This record gives sequence, C-alpha cells and structure tokens, in this order.
Amino acid sequence: MSHEQNNTVEEESNTSEEVHLQTHLKINQALSGDIELLQQGYAKVILTTIEEMRADEAGLVHGGFIFSAADFAAMTAVNDKNVVLAASNCQFLAPIRVGDQVIFEAQVRHKEGRKRNVHVKGYSSEIKVFEGEFKTVITEHHVLNLSLLDNSEELSEH
Repeated sequence: MSHEQNNTVEEESNTSEEVHLQTHLKINQALSGDIELLQQGYAKVILTTIEEMRADEAGLVHGGFIFSAADFAAMTAVNDKNVVLAASNCQFLAPIRVGDQVIFEAQVRHKEGRKRNVHVKGYSSEIKVFEGEFKTVITEHHVLNLSLLDNSEELSEH
C-alpha cells in the first residue's frame, strides 16, 4: 500500500489556514454542540447541556446527546459534505448533568481512500467523560441519493 493510500494525518491539523464548514450545515447545534475551532482534520465542539437533554429527576443527560456531539465533532473534523458514519467504538467514562459543558476534540488519525478514522475525546471540568473512535466514509454522492437498490430491483424484475 502506498503512502498516499494509507497515511496518518496528525500533521494536517496544525495548519492555520481558515477552514469553512462543509458538512452537517442544518444540524441543531443547541442539541449537538457549537463549533469552537475548525482546522484541517481537527474540530473542537462544545456542548452545553440543556433541560431538554434530561433523562431523569436527578438531571442525568441522556447518552444519546453526548454521542451526538461526539459524532458531530468527528464529522466536522472530516468536513466533507458527503461524510457518513460507518461504525464507532465509544466509551462513556463519566455521567453528565444538565448544565454541564462538554468539550469534544476530534482528530482525523487515519486516511485510506474515502475512509477516515477519527479519534474523539470529551472533557467536562478537565475530567475525561467520553472517548471514541469513529469510522467514516466519504461517499461520491449524498447517502440518500445513492442507488443501493439498483441490483436487487433488477434481479426482482427478471
């Protein structure tokens, strides 16, 4: 495998060029976090948890909101209009309460063709509360416009 096809991307995030968001432009950032910093291959997203995220009377935030913000950070680090999540392996390391702020840092760590692996860490009050590996794919067309059923439709017609 050549270096171009399979490379680590640590060095790309250190560029100071201005980067414009290309993906997830319609996401509700109140529920998935606000972009604090966006660089090539790197994103910092801050989630301020709100009452709508409450899961119980004690104020526990539902993990789905934490995952959403981590996923948004990963997608933003890749920053391609057609990036989609293929798989993830995540650990929720500490609970979050309504009103807490979680800072997610996402770093593209590996590129191979259209695949990107993104490492995401989440911190609240300097305590690591989340860590995950997100496997993404950049599709040629929007995922909802892909012809996934073409072959099966042709087979059923015959």
